[in-house]
Amino acid sequence: MLDAIEVHSNGDDSGTLAENVFRQIQLAIVRGEIAPGSKISEPELARTYGISRGPLREAIHRLEGQKLLVRVPHVGARVVSLSHAELIELYEIRESLEGMACRQAAERMSQEEIDDLRRVLELHEQDAAFQAGVGYYQQEGDFDFHYRIIQGSGNRTLAKLLCDELYQLVRMYRLQFSATPNRPHQAFAEHHRILDAIADRDGELAELLMRRHIGASKRNIERHYKDALATSSKTRGNS
Repeated sequence: MLDAIEVHSNGDDSGTLAENVFRQIQLAIVRGEIAPGSKISEPELARTYGISRGPLREAIHRLEGQKLLVRVPHVGARVVSLSHAELIELYEIRESLEGMACRQAAERMSQEEIDDLRRVLELHEQDAAFQAGVGYYQQEGDFDFHYRIIQGSGNRTLAKLLCDELYQLVRMYRLQFSATPNRPHQAFAEHHRILDAIADRDGELAELLMRRHIGASKRNIERHYKDALATSSKTRGNS
């Protein structure tokens, strides 16, 4: 599990090393390389990265702030593992707040920002995994279509919540479900329709399309859980 992530130190101070460790563990959790529900062992991580417990605890504390780690009494830190109900609630929050952000982005984004967003989609289209139909482009920050729209809303409260506090948790599940058959190309087409509404300055339509887009992802998750439950029940019935 931990062999998949490495941090190299070139004499950096403890603050830089803590930042490197934080980014590497964050990425491993988001990608699923450290499995949901896994217990985080500080001694093991300290040995793996050759880092003292102080900077490591700083990194762990930041990951807790991003909702990627949860503190369990008498157990310690574990990687978050949302229940089906909790995940649906998260997507309901996204549906409402990102819809609002999209409406505001249509009203407030500059033409230059809209042109940049169109170039982001062009980059997504060139991604090898997307062209093969096995996933959607999943780089973060300015390369993320949703992130750019939220930032383009000009609403600092929305940006703090959706691009900071919940961002990596949402990315973790977006990545997990992005490889569902047919979903990558459907999502790409939905992104283009959203962008066209923003470019037309049609805030009402932009909000509606974003809510439908995230609602489609939510239904995809619900189908996944339903199929997994049916498979599990069939397996138990055959045992």
